[in-house]
Amino acid sequence: MKTRPERVGLGGGCHWCTEAVFQALRGVGDVAQGFVRSHAPHNTWSEAVVVTFDPDVIDLQTLIEVHLRTHASTSRHKMRGKYRSAVYSFDGREAWAASEALQNLQAGFSEPLITRVLRHAGFRPSDPRFHDYYATDPDRPFCRTYIDPKLRLIREVYSSLVLPEDQLRVSGAR
Repeated sequence: MKTRPERVGLGGGCHWCTEAVFQALRGVGDVAQGFVRSHAPHNTWSEAVVVTFDPDVIDLQTLIEVHLRTHASTSRHKMRGKYRSAVYSFDGREAWAASEALQNLQAGFSEPLITRVLRHAGFRPSDPRFHDYYATDPDRPFCRTYIDPKLRLIREVYSSLVLPEDQLRVSGAR
């Protein structure tokens, strides 16, 4: 029996970067790029992605670990309003699992993680011309400067989970 796909929201950095990281992973079916919000006091829109994934191929903790390692998950920099470091859960079970994952993963970081688990309360897609930003033109200067180093990291650390470069996919339905 095949498991149904699951969803999780991930925010913390530029949604162009976050989209590219998760589009490169096996078991990820879709990455919707845009803006996510939670409930007050975290109800302002913040750049993020909603990842649809197959938990038989890649589990939530691994997705969260990749997320933590590909954005400034320990930094309280001045852009945190625009780039809230968060895992946006769609239900209580997922919220509990995400909280457990963050606790388990903290030992791998020298500084405290600032990433929060928040309930998903809304998604607004980014402008369609920015969807699949990396997949449609990886030679852009932004891609070379900011996205390529993240992709190199996941290819080195999570090689068994990364799709071959010629299989990078563009997202499906939004």
